[in-house]
Amino acid sequence: MKKRKIILTGGGTAGHCVPNLALVPTLKEYDFDIAYIGSHTGIEKKLVTAEGIKYYSISTGKLRRYFDLKNFTDPFRVLKGFAEAYSILRSEKPDIIFSKGGFVSVPVVKAASLLHIPVIIHESDMTPGLANKLSYSAASKICCSFRETAQYIPSSKAVFTGSPVREELKNGDRGRAYAFTHLKRGELPTILVVGGSLGAQHVNEAVRHLLPKLLPNYNVVHLCGKGKLDQSYIGTDNYVQYEYISNEMADLFSMADIIISRAGANAIFELLALRKPNILVPLPLAGSRGDQIKNAESFKKAGYSYVLKDENLSDETLMQAINTVKDNMIDYVEAMENADESDAVDTICELIDKTASNKK
Repeated sequence: MKKRKIILTGGGTAGHCVPNLALVPTLKEYDFDIAYIGSHTGIEKKLVTAEGIKYYSISTGKLRRYFDLKNFTDPFRVLKGFAEAYSILRSEKPDIIFSKGGFVSVPVVKAASLLHIPVIIHESDMTPGLANKLSYSAASKICCSFRETAQYIPSSKAVFTGSPVREELKNGDRGRAYAFTHLKRGELPTILVVGGSLGAQHVNEAVRHLLPKLLPNYNVVHLCGKGKLDQSYIGTDNYVQYEYISNEMADLFSMADIIISRAGANAIFELLALRKPNILVPLPLAGSRGDQIKNAESFKKAGYSYVLKDENLSDETLMQAINTVKDNMIDYVEAMENADESDAVDTICELIDKTASNKK
């Protein structure tokens, strides 16, 4: 019997790719043959090919809501990407497309619609991004990480699923983490600072400025982003820094007692799945469309997170946040244990299986 085929798409950042990869083991259990369409230069290419998944690159351009000279050339890249996606889909003949968003996904979804291939989209953030908005008309169903998202999308297509989290993140080992970081085991609790694949400079600066007060009482593991290492701190007791971590991430999560993070949807759903007390510092409006602020407020309301606004970040407020979370860790963990967003992978894969099976 011929295996069914699914093409995953999404890229530009790890957040548009990693949740796709979280689905792969379960999709294989459903006996899907899997391929991926992404950009030529995005991080998704490295992440997907490392998993041995067939990868196709297409041209892509960003659809900006502000003036930029690239606004005059990127539409042609998008059109080229559409032609390339159309050719790939005609050749691969997938039964279904699953899109995680990012601008590379738009030509793929539009080409799928023209070829009458069913599409399922996943919206990570509480409020939809532009790329997904452009794709909604082609979607059979739109999976939502947040219940609140349903008010922003066609009600007949909305399905609350939560956000898929890689199963391997739940299998970390504290011992391996201590061996990797060379920190002393068992003497101090550990704070893990996660700024995403690109880092978070304001958070980096705030944490480093507070280190003299933190390090007598905590180990600090700092994921600061590419090009953002501070050489002056190399060799500092109880402090280690890395640009980016991949294979050891599960182990670092396992050793962490408190996590300081931006509030990207994928990151915070990982914290929820792992039941990790956390401090969220969402990107401010000046540097975003405000999606992280809404994500963080939703988690604060549910009792999952302490939220510290970026514009209020200082030695005093960060120390207060750490002390508050430390003193109320049990309450945060209990709230997360009662969450109902933890079965996203199974829920989404069941929907994919059903939709592909009903393909006309």
